[in-house]
Amino acid sequence: MPELPEVEVVRRGLAAHTTGATIERVETFGHRVLRRHLPGPEDFAGRVAGRRIEAVCRRGKFLWLDLGGDALLAHLGMSGQLLLARPGDPSPKHLHARFELVDASGAPLLVHFVDQRTFGGLALAGVDADGIPDPVQHIARDPFDPLFDAAAVARRITSRPSGIKRQLLDQTIVSGIGNIYADEALWRAGLHGERRGDRLTKPAVIRLLGHAHEVMADALGEGGTSFDSLYVNVNGESGYFERSLNAYGREGQPCRRCGTLMRREHFMNRSSFSCPRCQPRPRTTS
Repeated sequence: MPELPEVEVVRRGLAAHTTGATIERVETFGHRVLRRHLPGPEDFAGRVAGRRIEAVCRRGKFLWLDLGGDALLAHLGMSGQLLLARPGDPSPKHLHARFELVDASGAPLLVHFVDQRTFGGLALAGVDADGIPDPVQHIARDPFDPLFDAAAVARRITSRPSGIKRQLLDQTIVSGIGNIYADEALWRAGLHGERRGDRLTKPAVIRLLGHAHEVMADALGEGGTSFDSLYVNVNGESGYFERSLNAYGREGQPCRRCGTLMRREHFMNRSSFSCPRCQPRPRTTS
């Protein structure tokens, strides 16, 4: 699944080209792309046509188009892509939806929703008074959010006995920090992911959240990690931050800080990568 920097790259690209555009028409292909929009494709197409895109928004990894009172949610899933095109361009493989727009300058523009693995999809949802879509309201703010409160998040984390990595991945506590960037932030902070939140100080957690912000900002500057060759931004370009990773995927390679060989451990049906010396495993997690 794309991580937060990848989703933010897509959001910025869409915002630059589609803000102020009007959706003239939408076509969908197959039944899975609108499985989250229960009224079906005719309702979706009818309610979207003629709407102006006021903004392209994100909270954590959730992306949506603000249609002024409604949100067009785009769930990217494992391999979903939103790609820009012009009329006459060939249709990409695995096309599930085509949006025909007229951009703010009056020029025609296409947005293709492509998804090889079909875990993603589209839906139209209502929003609250702050413009947050109903299905996203349980998602916490992420470190890029201007209203993100690191001190409040640290208070919550240090009140819980759960391991710190598990809490970093809990989207109701802090959103957008996926498995890759959690490992990178923990490496920068010198913390093992099984360290209990209630055994860390609030300043230590605030520093860790700062590291998460830094590593994701670094990745954003390079377009994301793009471990999966299916991930590309709106212009079809992949990111390159994987070349700069210090922890994730480096099992058996020397730690870039102390030279100790990096380890890989099983974690929540995934993998965690850390340095045995810089990030010692806690003596007990109970």
